[in-house]
Amino acid sequence: MRDTYRLKNFAKYASLNVLGMLGLSCYILADTFFISKGLGANGLTALNLAIPVYSLIHGSGLMIGMGGGIRYAILHSQGRSDAVDQVFTNALCLALSLAVIFFGLGLGCSGPIARMLGADDAVFGMSRTYLQVLLLFSPMFLLNNVLLCFVRNDGAPQLSMAAMVCGSFVNIILDYIFVFPLHMGIFGAVLATGFSPMISILIMLPFFLQKKNHFHLCRCKVSGQCLTDIVSGGLPSLITELSSGIVILVSNMIILRLAGNVGVAAYGVIANLSLVVISIYTGIAQGIQPIVSDAHGRGQSSDIQAILRYALATLVFLSTALYACIFFGTEQITAVFNSGGDPILQKIASAGLCIYFTGGLFAGYNIILSAYLTSIERSRPAHILSFLRGFLLIIPMSFLLSSVGGMTGVWLAFPVTEGMVSLIGALLKNRRCTPRTP
Repeated sequence: MRDTYRLKNFAKYASLNVLGMLGLSCYILADTFFISKGLGANGLTALNLAIPVYSLIHGSGLMIGMGGGIRYAILHSQGRSDAVDQVFTNALCLALSLAVIFFGLGLGCSGPIARMLGADDAVFGMSRTYLQVLLLFSPMFLLNNVLLCFVRNDGAPQLSMAAMVCGSFVNIILDYIFVFPLHMGIFGAVLATGFSPMISILIMLPFFLQKKNHFHLCRCKVSGQCLTDIVSGGLPSLITELSSGIVILVSNMIILRLAGNVGVAAYGVIANLSLVVISIYTGIAQGIQPIVSDAHGRGQSSDIQAILRYALATLVFLSTALYACIFFGTEQITAVFNSGGDPILQKIASAGLCIYFTGGLFAGYNIILSAYLTSIERSRPAHILSFLRGFLLIIPMSFLLSSVGGMTGVWLAFPVTEGMVSLIGALLKNRRCTPRTP
């Protein structure tokens, strides 16, 4: 009976969060499709150059939400309601502080940021517009991610999923309306993306109005220790998002030198599909977090290990299915985003898809293992894995392999890095596999 309960609980949380994250990833994927149809290769290049900033904003929200959610689940399982409210209040204060910074950058620095990311004269105007609107909507992205994580940990994963999916669905509809009937170009595409978290927040609003939530704002001091716990627990989520952006940023610079704007546009197809694949792994990781943290707070180590086994089995199955779809559908996937029928873009992207996504299984393992470790308050090994895959290995590997193998080396950097990190992760897990008592 206990095993059946564990499996059902895992299936509910993991499936709902995978669906929700898939919906959330459609922010950028919908932009990619409609921009490629409406604005061609230059529009796709401008969007690809802006993705690292989106990853930073989205990752910052996830850091606060996941870190706060972990603390909430553990404290709530122990009946410490006052501490729960303090965590939520501190999380919102941290989100507000970051929102002010991002908003200020949107007001005055979108042009320099576009140049820094590699935008040339052909795509500078579109890149600046996309970045500016994205940064101005950053408060909504941050608030949405914090609320989604707390609602999920408050026993309402269905609502969290519904909010993410509805927000994404509205984004797709508005994308089409703004880009085509209204001819608003890239401004319309990013405006639709900015409206998406607002819709998501509105979907969650009745949960608070009906007072179903067990976390509240309270009058308390901003606690340095509380903020440290939030950031420490959520840092791997930020690095996971940033690693996607950093890989894109570094690869853009290398590809611009190797194959020009057409090469960057081809990489845009792979990068945006990667966001969807990574979102599936992130969904599994976010799905197990509330269950594992709750079990950790109650001292139920057998439940923790069972949930991890279910997550890894699901990872293997989904990774195999995803790669099969990509491998056998390479030409069709590339053609969807190659509206101009550019043969060079088609060739570069098709070759890259088959090589790049061999790293999917390893990336998923690293993401899930990091979430597992932070959920049981083992943040240090999770931080090691996150920094290795996000900064310390991927950057030198990208330059090294591209200098040796050209575009093939660019595609190989991701799977080689993730494979190396997964080996290190397995060693760290075996060394520190027993959760400590909170």
